[in-house]
Amino acid sequence: MKNQNNFYKSDILTVDQFDKKDLRAITDQAHKMKQLVKENILKNKIMTALFYEPSSRTFASFITAMQRLGGGIIPIQGVAYSSVSKGEILVDTIRTFASFSDIVVLRHPEVGSARLAAEFCDRPLINAGDGVGEHPTQALLDFFTISGHFFHHPDVALR
Repeated sequence: MKNQNNFYKSDILTVDQFDKKDLRAITDQAHKMKQLVKENILKNKIMTALFYEPSSRTFASFITAMQRLGGGIIPIQGVAYSSVSKGEILVDTIRTFASFSDIVVLRHPEVGSARLAAEFCDRPLINAGDGVGEHPTQALLDFFTISGHFFHHPDVALR
């Protein structure tokens, strides 16, 4: 990751991008964020949730998190009624929605689509699943939940 433990404006594309130190920083921040939910720390920030395939739980999770932290959303779930149905390619869609928002969350059926989209996105991009590829935020959430349950703090699991 960039600048050791500095994830500001960074993409999340794969679990392979994290080492133990990164996981410790992420889980420490997650603990802090649980306390900050009532403080609207993302007020005036906009997230585009661009979901090319169905995923009600993941979609709702991102939407809920952004709203609870005070941010706004551009919710695109399914692309049947978008410019994609007229032939717009992923790169153009990403560029357009990045210009409207501060962060883009992408779920797409093709492996590697998040990495491709990140190359053309001038905002941080989070991979919310790329087909049978990766779903790194789910892996991070699972790690946070399991380590908190069994070890009461993720640092114990990282030793």
